[in-house]
Amino acid sequence: MVTATAVRRLGFNRKLLSNLAIAFVAVLPVVLGIVDVNYVNAQATAPGNTPDIVATWQGTLHAGRDLRTMLKVTKADAGGYKADFYSIDQSGNPFPVSKISLEGNTIQYSITAIDLKFEGKLSADGNTIEGTSTQGGNALPITFVRTTPATEWSIPKPTPPVPPMEADANPSFEVATIKPTKPDEQRHYLIWGGHRMETVNTSLSFLISFAYGLQSKQVLGVPDWADSEKFDITAQPDLEGRPSDKQLKGMIQKMLADRFKLTFHHETRMQSVYLLSETKTGQKLTKNDGDPKGLPGLFFRGLGNLNVRNATIKDFAGLMQSEVLDRPVIDQTGLAGRYDFKLNWTPDDSQFGGLGAKIPPPTNGADAPPNLYTAIQEQIGLKLEATKANADVLVIDHVEKPSEN
Repeated sequence: MVTATAVRRLGFNRKLLSNLAIAFVAVLPVVLGIVDVNYVNAQATAPGNTPDIVATWQGTLHAGRDLRTMLKVTKADAGGYKADFYSIDQSGNPFPVSKISLEGNTIQYSITAIDLKFEGKLSADGNTIEGTSTQGGNALPITFVRTTPATEWSIPKPTPPVPPMEADANPSFEVATIKPTKPDEQRHYLIWGGHRMETVNTSLSFLISFAYGLQSKQVLGVPDWADSEKFDITAQPDLEGRPSDKQLKGMIQKMLADRFKLTFHHETRMQSVYLLSETKTGQKLTKNDGDPKGLPGLFFRGLGNLNVRNATIKDFAGLMQSEVLDRPVIDQTGLAGRYDFKLNWTPDDSQFGGLGAKIPPPTNGADAPPNLYTAIQEQIGLKLEATKANADVLVIDHVEKPSEN
């Protein structure tokens, strides 16, 4: 659930969530940005003769590890209810509930920012809610219990926002710990949390693509181990504050040169690419007028379930070319600014190859999401077209395995 400012997040394990992300490509390849989300509480009107659910509710979600969650429900000014959600073992920061309703004894709520939905039944005595929490396609049972002042869990102090670095600052990683990833690690992400960068299960190829905004086919001359060997990295910058995407990428570029001894040169070559453009009917994106210098947030809640916050179209194109598609994606939309949107599609076996993900066979169900190309057109008003074009490539002259810590 929670939240760290993620730069690129692609963990498909069952975990309550991540609240910020910068976006790897999308600005920084996934998870890039500190996710500054503009929450909107949409209250539903509660029917007249129904039990009162105004209270603090708490329950434990068993998601690989136990996560204590709390739901604080109050009356909305316009009638009905509003609520804040907490995952207190991950953060003291609240997630405003987007919509909550009570019909008969059925309670439903949703939190758009973290793609979470809940539906449950209120007990006859009004003291428990037994239901299912669904996030990124993963459904887990949970029972909420009405609390009293004596039984209510304490909520950690909220994490204060980290101010941005000076715009003209040129930070470097003062300390960087690089370790081989454990063989059974299933997660894959690069995030910025508080005052440091953390990556899990990331290859050299991933780091180069992320740092220079390129698709893997635009990086030539990489040794075999650049894809097969994975690293976990924890790095602390030499300056205080939250970096912009450009500053974060710059720090990774310096680390690659210092610890991996990376040298290279650029060339221009004809390559198979995708062109990303607007449809004739126009884009269907929600403008984000929050922090224009904040890190973008792009994160998957499962294969084909993408959430984007405070990201540019260039960020989105970068994420698609680095994590989903097999060729560079060139942004020809001409769209400026930052946007929020969701994209839900049924992937095929040509996608997510870089993650080694096993794509399940497509379902013929009527409610199955469309393929990627249809989803992009119908859901966000853009389109992808395959063609050939001149593209920048990075040719590696020299690289070494990282020095041990």
